[in-house]
Amino acid sequence: MEPNIFGNTEYLQLLHRNYQRRPPHSEERFFHFKSTGMQRCTMNKTASASSCSSTAMPMECYMVLDDPAQKTVIAVLCCIFGSLCILENCLVLYLIFSSQRIRNKPSYLFISSLAAADTLASIIFVSSFVNFHVFNGTDPSKEVFLLKLGGVTTSFTASLGSLLMMAFDRYICILKPSEYKVLITSRRALIALVVLWVTIMFIAFLPLLGWNCCTLHSTCSELFPFVDTKYLAIWIALVAILLVSIMYAYMHVLWKAHKHVLYMKKHQTGQQNTRMRIDITLAKTLVIVLVVLVMCWSPVLVLMTYSVFAKLDDTIRKVFAFCSTLCLVNSMVNPAIYALRSRELCSSLRKVCSCLGRMPGFPESNPEAESTQKSCPVETIYEEVICNTVAEPMKD
Repeated sequence: MEPNIFGNTEYLQLLHRNYQRRPPHSEERFFHFKSTGMQRCTMNKTASASSCSSTAMPMECYMVLDDPAQKTVIAVLCCIFGSLCILENCLVLYLIFSSQRIRNKPSYLFISSLAAADTLASIIFVSSFVNFHVFNGTDPSKEVFLLKLGGVTTSFTASLGSLLMMAFDRYICILKPSEYKVLITSRRALIALVVLWVTIMFIAFLPLLGWNCCTLHSTCSELFPFVDTKYLAIWIALVAILLVSIMYAYMHVLWKAHKHVLYMKKHQTGQQNTRMRIDITLAKTLVIVLVVLVMCWSPVLVLMTYSVFAKLDDTIRKVFAFCSTLCLVNSMVNPAIYALRSRELCSSLRKVCSCLGRMPGFPESNPEAESTQKSCPVETIYEEVICNTVAEPMKD
């Protein structure tokens, strides 16, 4: 006589336990995550990230955009900002490298580094960010994800590093205008940029080389998968140092310009009135530079710093996802602030447009405007005239 297995309580309990242990099939994955994922996402930070095992926080926990409207907004913003960023920076790179006279100047080497970093940032960031948050795509391995993250980190950090180089270039120009050509040469500019990029790439790919929470069995960041919180804290400190250095250099330039305005008010002449207007324009431009820099980077840095010391909820992660697009906005507006205000680049752009026949009747470039101020070619932020005209009154 066959045993009645359906009446056997022990057998039914064993069957139930085995079914619970069974991993979900692909079609059940979403419902399985809905039932168990939220508990795993709300585990304490150390336990959920100390190892990359089944107890670790799953990748789905970082996909915080669950509303189709939010995904649509993110996708539209990234596509618009990313496309404009690529077009603007590629145009700047073409205008610089199509002219041998322009590309040999140190200030334009820094601008080309900035444009290259912003182009790289827009390509890698938009593709990775949209794929992860909008399409919920995951990479085949941890190494692939850290490789992409290293590329994003490299490009954005190199963008800030290039801005620091440009700020230092302007700082030397206005501090020691008579020695500018001796101190800032094309060779020194190239060496500085090579050192900058190599150092930033090494720091950015440290998680891929082994400094990640999976390898070290340490605490993972709640904003970036596999990223160790100590590494994130060090990167935040590095970016903060870059931003403070940029702000110090430009604030010093503003202070010098203010002193120059006061000096010019005491010696009113026609030429000096023109130079004073240049100083006022310089001050307005630098204020725009600082405001854009602070507005685009401070929200992200504040949230990253908060994540190092406190536990995050989904609302804060969603805010961070939207604030991350501000870094892309910064890369988009950089060409308009630093490059397209240049007389020489605008002159080259007129020539290109005239050759293509897209702008018939557009006025030809003025050769005198292009050859103005040989000793300090930093006309991208302010007129080159300043480097010569402010030398004497600023020595005190």
